[in-house]
Amino acid sequence: MDVDTRLLRSFMAVAEEGTLTRAAQRLFVSQPALTKQIRQLETQLGVRLFTRSRTGMTVTQPGRILAERVPAVLAAWDQALRETKGAAGRAARSLRVGFLGSAANEATPRIIAEFTRRRPGWRVEMRQSTWSEPSAGLAAGDVDVALLQLPFPGQDELRTAVLLTEPRWAALPDGHPLALRDVIPFRDLWDEPFVAAPPETGWWRDRWLATDERDGHPVRIGAVADKPDDWLSAIANGYGIALAPASAARFYARPGVTYRPVSGVSPSRIGVAWASSDDSDPVIQDFVHCCLETPRPDATGT
Repeated sequence: MDVDTRLLRSFMAVAEEGTLTRAAQRLFVSQPALTKQIRQLETQLGVRLFTRSRTGMTVTQPGRILAERVPAVLAAWDQALRETKGAAGRAARSLRVGFLGSAANEATPRIIAEFTRRRPGWRVEMRQSTWSEPSAGLAAGDVDVALLQLPFPGQDELRTAVLLTEPRWAALPDGHPLALRDVIPFRDLWDEPFVAAPPETGWWRDRWLATDERDGHPVRIGAVADKPDDWLSAIANGYGIALAPASAARFYARPGVTYRPVSGVSPSRIGVAWASSDDSDPVIQDFVHCCLETPRPDATGT
């Protein structure tokens, strides 16, 4: 019997989280889609894996046996995929680097220049991901290393190192009254509509809405965007505002959008991430060292 590994990942998420809601947020899928996947797996196996109740999902005895075996199966499969895709890159002397939004963009040219100096003949292939995949493809093995906003879902299963910390600013439409302020207290933004990442990104979306820093004040969503161009268009068109790293004011400057410093909100951290299985990979470690050792631009937003 052949079983889709996606179904096994869905099963493990529900088994570990105990509820469909939290598991769906973790997997960045809708709850109905996740329910369908669990039922599909149960049908294929011919056994009931969960007992459903108002309080959540309880693993059955057959489900517990499966839950004991699946992690090792998935880990072995992920490693096989990573090694297979990595081998293709090594043969082509190409390093795949994922990135999300403006993560480390200003430092990237210097990092790549230092890497190619250390590894003559090698090429760095930059791959931008949508916000629906906060690990920029690293978790799925689609890239070898990634430059990301920290923290991100799945970070605990990967290696990370902080490159820089910078303030979070507000991105507003040019005509917004607060765009005239030199510094905006975050409290003054609480009632504004925000341009948000897709709902399935869960707590990563909440992080960029600063939901934990609003003293319980509800968030207003004016628009949803999954990539920088759509995000900028929504702001310029007046559908909402957003928090962004201070460097976005330089890297994502465009007509119709004004960036202003914000006080009373935590800063943004940018990091490099890689799989723990690549701790001994000399090429990936060379890139990580280039990230950590290359001088970076001022991150104060000034």
